[in-house]
Amino acid sequence: MSDPSTPQLSQEDAKLVLLARSARARVGAVEGAAVRDQDGRTYAGASVSLPSLTVTALQLAVAAAAAAGASKLEGAAVVTEASTLDGAGRAAVRDLSAEAPIHLAAPDGTVLGTVRE
Repeated sequence: MSDPSTPQLSQEDAKLVLLARSARARVGAVEGAAVRDQDGRTYAGASVSLPSLTVTALQLAVAAAAAAGASKLEGAAVVTEASTLDGAGRAAVRDLSAEAPIHLAAPDGTVLGTVRE
């Protein structure tokens, strides 16, 4: 993670944080996430925990992008109360992009850090 001293985000990445916050709040989920594909389209998702299915918010957002035909991601954001990024969500982003930044934000939208690897 980068220095957590409130990194400055581009307008496009700030939009991802806003979408992730909205997805989380809409259903009262543990976490929300959003990704942006190579064409600038955005996809959002919230964590799902059912008896037969558990998906992180970031996995769901990446799956929505892939299902819509995205072949590369330009950025991602996760809003959660956790202090670290989950491995499964990170791996899903890396399946489509080795270099897309993944911003981790608190529920109030404060960016805690950015994963670039």
